[in-house]
Amino acid sequence: MDEQVILPNMTGAYEAVLPDEAATRALGCALAGLVEPGDLIALWGDLGMGKSVLARALIQEAQRLAGGEVEDVPSPTFTLVQTYEAGGLSLAHFDLYRIGAPEEIYELGLDEALETGAALIEWPGRLEDLLPEERLDILIEERDKERAARLKGPARLIEGVRAALRQKRPAGEK
Repeated sequence: MDEQVILPNMTGAYEAVLPDEAATRALGCALAGLVEPGDLIALWGDLGMGKSVLARALIQEAQRLAGGEVEDVPSPTFTLVQTYEAGGLSLAHFDLYRIGAPEEIYELGLDEALETGAALIEWPGRLEDLLPEERLDILIEERDKERAARLKGPARLIEGVRAALRQKRPAGEK
């Protein structure tokens, strides 16, 4: 795991400030109502930045919105992938920190996951050149004593997140 991970080009990305864990969950919840079959969300950031928190919030909110059972969503660190149902949408949550080679993604079923639903990938850099270009990149990083998430990808998702987060802001904030 010592190799250098090349981060995606985030020039021109939309930025959301995440002052606390609740804000990270709100970002996941905002995405939950927007995700469609074929969407891939790549979650970038160091250990402890909130990638699993965001993924858990997205999955549970999608289940809530679909009127189904809201499941416990543990990090798939050791199982590598966990799949959840949210109405008619299948959500595959991948944690690639422990894969030995990028080609292992084929065995884990990423292609199948995207055919029938959406995928969230923690540690997407482990896929190297096999990471699909059509995706939403979310980079969570520490900035001036708080976290920020930079989002870059399909306009449908970015604009949807912006609108959803704008509605959740307290009166008086921009």
